[in-house]
Parts: sequence; C-alpha cells; structure tokens
Amino acid sequence: MGGLLSTGAAEPGFLGALRGAGATLVEIASVRAALFGVELREEVERRKRAFVLAACAGALLYLALLLVTFLFVAIFWDTHRLAAIATMAGAYLGAAATILLVLRVESSGKTPAFAATLAELEHDLRDLRAPQ
Repeated sequence: MGGLLSTGAAEPGFLGALRGAGATLVEIASVRAALFGVELREEVERRKRAFVLAACAGALLYLALLLVTFLFVAIFWDTHRLAAIATMAGAYLGAAATILLVLRVESSGKTPAFAATLAELEHDLRDLRAPQ
C-alpha cells in the first residue's frame, strides 16, 4: 500500500509540473501572437498610408507632367513640334527608369515584415533546443 500512496503523491507533482509547463507554453504563444497582431496592424496601417500618399502624389505628378508637356510642345509648335514631343517622351522614359531602379534598390535592402516576431520565435526555438 505504501507504494501505491507514494505513486499517488508523486503523480500530482508530475501533473503540476506538466500543467506549469503547459501554462508557460500557452503564455509564450499568447505573447508571440499579440506581438504578431501588433506588427500586422502596424504593417497594414503603414501600407495604407503609403498607398494613399503615393496615389495623391501620382495624380498630382501626372497633372504637372501633362501641363509641362503641353507647354513645351506649345513653345516649339511652329518649328520642331515632333522633336519636342519626342524629347518629352524620352525624358519621361528616363525618369521612369531611374525611379524603377531606385525602387528596386530600396526594396532589396528592406527588412522583412514581422521581423521582430520571427526573431522572437527563433530565439524561443534556440532556447528550447539548448541543453539544460
């Protein structure tokens, strides 16, 4: 009977430790999920703002370029209208190529989305794999 009592006494200790480990894992997961949620909201807001600003800037830039083109062609209408149109088209193509190159360079060096969440998950995995 003594063996049965000691086994019964050890079992709550093991179950208590198991419950404690489970609670710790749930707490870690909830903290990581909360961090992910915060980063997701920040990323969505940042992208929405960037889209609105880019759309506004694009519309205004389009209007400005259209007016500059009309002005340039009007100045040279009597003498070199086709050359004026070709010059403006070449200038716009050059500017667009430059912008695309800058965009490519900037996007290649950008930190990935959810970098903090991924770093914390990697840190957790290292801690779990490390010998105690």
